[in-house]
Amino acid sequence: MNVLELYIWIGMTIFVLIMILLGYLGGRGTKNIDDFAIGGGQLGPVLLGLGFAATYLSAAVFLGYPGWSYEWGYANLWLMLAIFGGGPIGALLVAKRVRKINTKQKSLSLPDWLGDYYNSDILRVGTALLLLFNIFYIAAQFVAGARVFEFTMGLSYHTALTLIAAIVIVYVFIGGTLADLYTDAVQIIMMTLAGIIIFISGIVHFWEGSITNTFEVITENLNAQNPNLVGIFNPESPYFDSISAVIGAILIQAAFAATAPQLFNKVLGLKNEKDIGKMILVYVLVMFCCVVTLFGGIYSRAAFGDNIEVSDMALIEYIIQFFPTIISAFMLIVILAAALSTTDGLFVSISTVFANDIFLKVFVRRNIIKINDKKAQQIAIRISRLAVLAIGIVSYLIVLNPPKYMGDLLWIGVSGIAAGTVGPVLYAIFGKKKPSPRAAELSMIIGLASYFILYFGKIEKSTMAAGAWATLIGIAVMFILAKYFKQPQLEIPSQKDAI
Repeated sequence: MNVLELYIWIGMTIFVLIMILLGYLGGRGTKNIDDFAIGGGQLGPVLLGLGFAATYLSAAVFLGYPGWSYEWGYANLWLMLAIFGGGPIGALLVAKRVRKINTKQKSLSLPDWLGDYYNSDILRVGTALLLLFNIFYIAAQFVAGARVFEFTMGLSYHTALTLIAAIVIVYVFIGGTLADLYTDAVQIIMMTLAGIIIFISGIVHFWEGSITNTFEVITENLNAQNPNLVGIFNPESPYFDSISAVIGAILIQAAFAATAPQLFNKVLGLKNEKDIGKMILVYVLVMFCCVVTLFGGIYSRAAFGDNIEVSDMALIEYIIQFFPTIISAFMLIVILAAALSTTDGLFVSISTVFANDIFLKVFVRRNIIKINDKKAQQIAIRISRLAVLAIGIVSYLIVLNPPKYMGDLLWIGVSGIAAGTVGPVLYAIFGKKKPSPRAAELSMIIGLASYFILYFGKIEKSTMAAGAWATLIGIAVMFILAKYFKQPQLEIPSQKDAI
């Protein structure tokens, strides 16, 4: 065992023990399914803002996205605009209104919220099943954690995959959302510090008297390797080869922030709707400090050329080669923390689907299963925790053979959910009257079908762009059909009233 491996084992042991302790503390505060799903709806803006950022910014920010920068150069920096621009726009569009509506609905998740708003169990269960797409997202995070262990500690990929899956499953099983948020706060602080260090490190390493000269030297290096690496768009990239692809990336990032179930739960957990602005401000500030890691992939390409076989490992290789051993160990632990910070929120959101959205809101409320409320809550908690185990196993099996790019796997999950849910969510926010549930149900079905046709039918090669266009189709279907499938209702508060 070399010094780096020793430091990582020591650091990871301390980190995992802290995570399990926080999971235990979260578990002590988890008495019912409300606590497990949204922390009882009594959480503050700083904790939720940190949690929102940690969940939004997965290990892809440290592995997959820098890997794209390594592979495709400056064109991938459009992703920074998409994340930093699209994400906050999506959050601002929906967060306040969603929270206001939920003061009456008391919903616990995205499917629950949509099912309650449109009074449709078809929409509730359909959206719940749609969220199973996020198993791909979880699988991508497992790949990230496994890659770190494999690359730095000499473990086999399958051993590393088993280890990272076990760590996450244990502390989410114990604590639910409270464990998720406590651990997210620790993880995002680490990620923020790491992002700043990585960005500055490249400037220091390639320093040529000024920042301008330094980036000129980096640009000349990349251009000598492949002129496409320094282009505004890169024809070799499936994501940023044209302006339409960039627009698609921005749109899907906004849709992700607006309707991703693990982020939606954070909004529902906020105690006071007036604190939405503070929550988003915290999220934006820490997010900016993290996404500059995309430059790490560019630094790696400038330093190593095209000699790194697995693009996802470009930043790790850069860290190991150019940082002191103890700093390298810290950075690698941060990457693992990034994987955990997203995965735990996904586990909670999907397990809530089975416990609340299907069991409580359909089987119990419809008297398909006849039990008292106390017994129902006990069973719901048990279902949510068993679901964590089942989701973990399925996600593990999906990536027994790892994908070429973890980012591709991640965006399959995001795009499928956005295509089926953004239309009904936006209409709930901006529509003056509730339509028939049929409009929302058809929007969900047609949006999802459009994504399958566009991406899996190979009409659109970019996962993000396919998701964006399918999302726009779902929105259009929702607003058009709302005019034809009308349901007499009193007017709901307008967007102006909600502010």
